Amino acid sequence: MAKAASATYIDGAHNVIKANAGTITYTLCSAQPTTRTEAVTTYMLASTTLDKTTEITLANGDVSGRKMTISAKTGVSVTNTGTGNHVAICDASNLLFVTTVTPQAVSAGGTVDIGSWKNEITAVS
Repeated sequence: MAKAASATYIDGAHNVIKANAGTITYTLCSAQPTTRTEAVTTYMLASTTLDKTTEITLANGDVSGRKMTISAKTGVSVTNTGTGNHVAICDASNLLFVTTVTPQAVSAGGTVDIGSWKNEITAVS
């Protein structure tokens, strides 16, 4: 028997971020965080927030299923010096999502641009 999932079902995962009632914290990290504390403190180089209505977009996937696109962020203030290679998305109490980014060296007191990226959940068929 074939398997299928509706866009509404697949969007459920992305809506944990997009439809979250609280503030969404977006951090550039020097290593892959596995907890919220690591994302917002231990490995955090730069931190900002995401506007859920304009900077997180859900749409049909490029291959199949659905995708979540995170808009580029420019001029994010850098708190700690290091090389950023991951970005993390957190709510007030949880680490929600982590992905890799092209490594870039940053210096405290400067700013950093974080490029747009997407996460696609393919449909099962």
